[in-house]
Amino acid sequence: MRKMTQEFIQVILLVIYRIFVKLLPINHKVILFESNHGRNYCDNPKYIYEEFIKRGLDKEYNLVWILEDTDIEILGRNKKIKRLGLKYFYYLAIAKIWIFNCREPEFLVKRKDCIYVQTWHGTPLKKLGLDMTVMNMGGKTDLEAYKKEFYDSTRKWDFIISQNKYSTEIFKSAFTFENKEIWEIGYPRNDILIEGNNADYINKLKQKLGIPNDKKVILYAPTWRDDEYHNYDWYKFSTNIDLDYMRKHLEDEYVLIIKMHYLVMDKLDVDAYRGFVYVYTPTQDIQELYLVSDILITDYSSVMFDYSMLKRPIIFYAYDLDKYKNNIRGFYFDLFEDAPGPVVTKNDELLKAIRDIEHDFQHKYKYSFVKFYNKFNHIDDGKASEKFVDNLLSKIKNQK
Repeated sequence: MRKMTQEFIQVILLVIYRIFVKLLPINHKVILFESNHGRNYCDNPKYIYEEFIKRGLDKEYNLVWILEDTDIEILGRNKKIKRLGLKYFYYLAIAKIWIFNCREPEFLVKRKDCIYVQTWHGTPLKKLGLDMTVMNMGGKTDLEAYKKEFYDSTRKWDFIISQNKYSTEIFKSAFTFENKEIWEIGYPRNDILIEGNNADYINKLKQKLGIPNDKKVILYAPTWRDDEYHNYDWYKFSTNIDLDYMRKHLEDEYVLIIKMHYLVMDKLDVDAYRGFVYVYTPTQDIQELYLVSDILITDYSSVMFDYSMLKRPIIFYAYDLDKYKNNIRGFYFDLFEDAPGPVVTKNDELLKAIRDIEHDFQHKYKYSFVKFYNKFNHIDDGKASEKFVDNLLSKIKNQK
């Protein structure tokens, strides 16, 4: 009964939304921000928003954040609205500018005078959108229907930003953006990895996050598995790391941070590993975790591209590589042919890689890392947020 009531309310709200779109004028001073479907305050939209604050543009524009939890703290002068509530539909209808980092629901109506800038959320290793050849995502297996939905969504985007030349070429095909404008400016979320990469800032972050200062920090940030889910858009946390084994061999020297993907909402019980394992939910800004960590362990996640900006070691724990590559998503290139760090599939191999990583990073993987860094981080210069806001203000001015 409750589910039926909720569905009925959503139908009514969608009807009201259509009325708003038809009857209300666009407010040229409203800018709408959303990150990861409102699940957190982070990623490119966060750092773009903070550039608006730095410039004092919150006095000129009404900056509105879409959130699932409106208690999340956001600096500056802003308005926070509940995702899928009445105000959400009102501001979608009247906002002059949308700044989002994910595909939005199909019901969104992109008005003629609205500017929709899609910041996306990572340089792709995994195949995207119209480039995908296999699909089993949250129980959905109809690839052609998914591609049509994806195509319809990207038609609403006016501009998209890119971290590097490699991504630009992929976005042209995956998003059918050959004839649309791509801002190849780097990622605003990575500005902090240049500005904040110093001892004072990192120590403050460790204190804020409750991370000890007397041990090295390993960040484990895997991607989600399309075929391991509770329901569509809510995925399970998947790992083969043996925490007992790792604690036994590493706890004297290291602590382990686990950062789950924003689509993963499992609650991990790590009480037995207190003092060694620290778990951070999707609401935590991963850029801060990059800065406090000494080593990254990942698999096929785009975190590898951002983290490499710090010129710190990366280990690839690819325990399900063949399944992921052949049956779940597929890759744009064979990362592991010339990986910028060790690729391991078992716990004992992972432990050895951690123990050897400082030496191997400086010697065995030195040239492959430099090649990787030059290909994917050649644009990020700490100024991407400035470039984005400059571009956007120019578009607004030219549209008048």
